[in-house]
Amino acid sequence: MIQPDDTSAGEGFNPYPDLHTDHYFMGEALRQARKALQKEEVPVGAVIVREGQIIARSWNQVETLKDATAHAEMLALTQAESVVEDWRLTDCDLYVTKEPCPMCAGAIVHCRIRRVIFGCPDAKGGAAGGFINLLQMPNLNHRSEVTPGVMGAECLELLQAFFSERRGAASQNKKPAH
Repeated sequence: MIQPDDTSAGEGFNPYPDLHTDHYFMGEALRQARKALQKEEVPVGAVIVREGQIIARSWNQVETLKDATAHAEMLALTQAESVVEDWRLTDCDLYVTKEPCPMCAGAIVHCRIRRVIFGCPDAKGGAAGGFINLLQMPNLNHRSEVTPGVMGAECLELLQAFFSERRGAASQNKKPAH
């Protein structure tokens, strides 16, 4: 279990958003995203925090596991459920480097995550306000608090570098035949 360097974790833990704490845990999510990058996966990382301690961490593993559902958030949710020994994660917060997709947002709602903190938005497919906001739909049984944009520039830079490299590699493979 890891605690941030400041005193907002552990004894006297304050469950309310704290910019320093949010940056610490998003930094940990970015470490996970860099692991995905090393494995040639889309660099998204996630950590789940309970009472100021990381209880789950993961990165995208879709290609590695040959599983379309192996997003960082989904894998972290499963880990957290095992640690808590319950599918309800009502006292947990999820830090993820990119806005969750609809699949992940649905799982987040079902697990009843208290708060979702993400780095960069996804206007085309984000489900925490970018494209749609599944995390706060009034007719669902649970709504998560959403904090967008924490270390957003760093998170976006990692994704842009990955996709730029992919496009470069793809264009190299499409050289015209002579």
